[in-house]
Amino acid sequence: MDTPTASSKPKALIVIPSAAVLPLTEPAGHPGVSTGFYLVELAQILKEFGDEYDFTFATPGGIVPQLEINGLGLPMHAGAKSGAAMVSATAAQVFRFDVDSFRAKRPQLVARRDSELALAHRYLGRLPVSEALPHSDKEVVVLRDDLIKSMQDLPEHTYPSVEQLVHRHRDPEDAFDLGAFDFVHMPGGHAPMVDFVDNPWLGELLHTLRENQVLISLICHAPIAMASAKYRVSPDGTVVTNPQHAFNGVRVTTVAKSAELFVLSNGYLKIPGKKVRMGYFIDEALKDAGYQVQTTTNPAAVKVIWEEGVRLLTSNGPHAVDEHTARLRTLLPRH
Repeated sequence: MDTPTASSKPKALIVIPSAAVLPLTEPAGHPGVSTGFYLVELAQILKEFGDEYDFTFATPGGIVPQLEINGLGLPMHAGAKSGAAMVSATAAQVFRFDVDSFRAKRPQLVARRDSELALAHRYLGRLPVSEALPHSDKEVVVLRDDLIKSMQDLPEHTYPSVEQLVHRHRDPEDAFDLGAFDFVHMPGGHAPMVDFVDNPWLGELLHTLRENQVLISLICHAPIAMASAKYRVSPDGTVVTNPQHAFNGVRVTTVAKSAELFVLSNGYLKIPGKKVRMGYFIDEALKDAGYQVQTTTNPAAVKVIWEEGVRLLTSNGPHAVDEHTARLRTLLPRH
């Protein structure tokens, strides 16, 4: 599953962020919170293209990615209606919460999540799961133990690193070719804020894919990968920094600062009685890196941006995954 095969199927590369801890700058001295990737931002891609494509899965450092339990809250599976679903779920969990009743009233969301977890089992094998946090959704706290049990007998897959992919692509004796992929997709969650940023090998991968006309698909927090596009890595391993690179100045979208502030003060990253802050906000970091960042005033509004000149597709969160996937479908060749 880890390298393209001789199959006649078209090929797609999936790069999953694998950081397990999100550092915090406030509260002072905090060790960081357990984090991971959002399955919902990957599963729809696997569902849409799984019968047609052979996937190669990789992570920045070649380690097994961690599943973000908070990304499995039922409202996350409501697509463009996630805002309303979040309000309803929050209200339902204030008093006398009963998990069976809560799920029974949301059968479509439960069914979608179950189908996405089945895809994870099929393609990703056994994964570590992030810890529940003090302000985690009550339903996912219950889900976590069942989820871990459901994966305990699955095989643990191996994941090549981005550096390994680049080395293989450069090796004339290796048949592996990054240009053979139709697209690369990278899901979000907060993990990309750690291992997609300031990553020279990820920058080299992005440019190599661009030079080979491979479509680059990034959602939610994953667009922070574009901050690494200032880097190239030469064949002798020398890292070269060029702020005026080929991606510089293109339009991107990502999770807005306002949405992050809500999660920090009211969502699952809230620490009761404390001000919580991460090291940076993605939209600000991308602006500082030279991009035209477009976000929405309403954090629940869907935003998808296609930059044809560099074949870059970005969108702003799990609520955008259905539209993102549909747009990706229209941009790919017919096989």
